[in-house]
Amino acid sequence: MTLPTPPTAASLEVTDEIGSIPDSSANPKGSESRSPGRLAWKRFKRDRTGVISAYVVIFFFAIAALAPVIAKLYGKDPYTTYASQRPELLDAFAYPTGPNGGMSPEFWFGIEPQLGRDVFSFLLYGIRTSLGIAVAATLLTVVIGVVIGTAAGYVGGKTDYVVGRIIDILLSFPSTLFFIAFMPVVYALFIAPDEEVPTWLRAIALIIVLAAFGWASIARLLRGQVLGLREREFVEAAKVTGASPRRIVFKELLPNLWTPIIIQSTLMLPAYVTAEAGLAFLGVGMIDPTPDWGVMIARGAMFYTQDLTFMLFPGLSMVIFVLAFNLLGDSVRDALDPKSKR
Repeated sequence: MTLPTPPTAASLEVTDEIGSIPDSSANPKGSESRSPGRLAWKRFKRDRTGVISAYVVIFFFAIAALAPVIAKLYGKDPYTTYASQRPELLDAFAYPTGPNGGMSPEFWFGIEPQLGRDVFSFLLYGIRTSLGIAVAATLLTVVIGVVIGTAAGYVGGKTDYVVGRIIDILLSFPSTLFFIAFMPVVYALFIAPDEEVPTWLRAIALIIVLAAFGWASIARLLRGQVLGLREREFVEAAKVTGASPRRIVFKELLPNLWTPIIIQSTLMLPAYVTAEAGLAFLGVGMIDPTPDWGVMIARGAMFYTQDLTFMLFPGLSMVIFVLAFNLLGDSVRDALDPKSKR
């Protein structure tokens, strides 16, 4: 029997010139480009509506983050009543004397009727307040919903039954009515009823109440997802190998839940923006003189028949942000779900 001769250098060169079968393990970029995250990112970039919406959302968050810097460069603040320093800014009926609500190179968006505050700087800080509260409430809601929903679905039994009934009860509540009813209760936990509620407490109370009534929907969704995942082969294999429940939840279940978590978060944040503005409009959230989208709309509703300008800017900006974020949420959902088509 003759042994095969080892390949020579010349034969190796010929093989290289002709071509060889590519080794996928030696091409990390090829495997990386086929990962679900990169595929979702490619699908998202092809969605022009989603990309434009993302730019609009980033623009609003940049304004919120840089509001103090922009206001300082602009030279105005949201608290100074400029009409008290310069009475000529308002007419005899306490409305701006200039056209379009007093818009001028000095006051870009005009001034507020009666008090004469600068609308542009007030709007900057209003966006900052509303988005800050909505983001904090969304994060807290997602954390609570993920913990409770995942635990109920994985543990099952009586725990799942009790959590399921609590979720059903919370989802049956008229949210707006209970927001109004529970806000004074939350305030009373921290200060005496006859004391004035500080701004920081109003913000914390809003975040707590929004999260307390908002976690049920995401918990119910994740509970159903976990109930299906815990019977899958990879979870059973992890149990057989002796993996702890904590490892199974964090290593096996949560990586398969990121898609519904992200989608629910993108739908939840704009809903919280409008809810926070609605509570401020009703007088149970942020109140004047704290800059806020809802506060500006509530103030503008008092003067819109004579001066629409003051209500126009906060109302239009909030509509643009909520619409852009909802469109962004739809685009993210379509990118993460390859089977969805629009």
